[in-house]
Amino acid sequence: MDANPKFLNPRGDMQPSTTTTSSSDSAAEGGGEAKWAAKLLRECAAAMSQKDSGKMHHLLWMLNELASPYGDPDQKIAAYFLQALFCKATDSGRRCYKTLASVAERSHSFDSSRKLILKFQEVSPWTTFGHVASNGATLEAFEGEPNLHIIDVSTTLCTQWPTLLEALATRTDDTPRLRLTVVAATAAVKSAMKEITPRIEKFARLMGVPFELSVVADLSKDSLTVREGEAVAVNCVGALSPNLIETMKWVNPKVVTVVEEEADFSSNRDDFVECFEECLRFHTVYFDMLEESFAATSNEKLMLERECLRSIVRVLACDGDDKVEEHERERGRQWSERLREAGFSAVAHSEDVVDDVRALLKRYRAGWSLVAAAEDDQTGIFLAWKEEPVVWASVWKPSK
Repeated sequence: MDANPKFLNPRGDMQPSTTTTSSSDSAAEGGGEAKWAAKLLRECAAAMSQKDSGKMHHLLWMLNELASPYGDPDQKIAAYFLQALFCKATDSGRRCYKTLASVAERSHSFDSSRKLILKFQEVSPWTTFGHVASNGATLEAFEGEPNLHIIDVSTTLCTQWPTLLEALATRTDDTPRLRLTVVAATAAVKSAMKEITPRIEKFARLMGVPFELSVVADLSKDSLTVREGEAVAVNCVGALSPNLIETMKWVNPKVVTVVEEEADFSSNRDDFVECFEECLRFHTVYFDMLEESFAATSNEKLMLERECLRSIVRVLACDGDDKVEEHERERGRQWSERLREAGFSAVAHSEDVVDDVRALLKRYRAGWSLVAAAEDDQTGIFLAWKEEPVVWASVWKPSK
């Protein structure tokens, strides 16, 4: 599908209508005021929800004239959300999503994916925040244990583990044995693990840590083994689901670390406008962060922005019978409720771990902060960009 479709206005030509809303007028005048994209996109989403096809097509046409994936943040937001709105208007969301997923799979090699992850970690704590918070909690839970088993359910291609291996190598007591089980649910991750395994095994030997790595498809008893005498930790980064919460109980983990982006794309799926608002809020913050973290001509920034398109199309244009299966995002409050209902109790991050996270944030540009959960029904800590919580980290253990 054309990534930059041209839309007809209600009169059937390629000129703007003479009537529009006040915010649309102000946005169209020479580029408009700040955040013009959000105003036009909200109006378009509302018109779509109200089945006002005339207004919807006029706003789609207007957005198409103003948007650009290579422009400023407003133009980029307009371009990517325009694609999703067009897919929803034409019932082509599933087809578009499959095309985007196929293109991403063909264009991403292990080396390019690894380079992208490492560059992102260099300029932003978006992922390293969770690494430091989870590793610190895991090491404290494993204190004094000789046989360790970490079950890694994440999307970070093992970039979290070198620092943990270094920490284990410097323990004051005997160096423990570490068994790492990586859950590779997709073909891409399985393929990447073939490249990663010898590298991390070599690093563990260098650190002097007895180490064993295995790759499994899921957490079922058929795929995974837990040996007698092992202290088990489950590390879940960007992969939590109600099914996973239930499944991981059988391994009886000593600690569970959870890191999730702070966005709710699940509970509001039946209300398009509300779902649109949440999706727009989250990605506006994310695009702003990328804009200030990377150089203007960064290829890595462009790749990360393009990855967002698949997520936006999935959330906004793949509803109903065409809903595609992928990790659903919820806010920390919602995950906290699910974990408690499943028999897990929250564990607060220690002051030492919180201090380590604060030290990490000082390595990055201004704008990042650490925020503690303030609500009674929630636990954990948040990474915030310009005071907006964006990533949630928490620690859990099975209730007695």
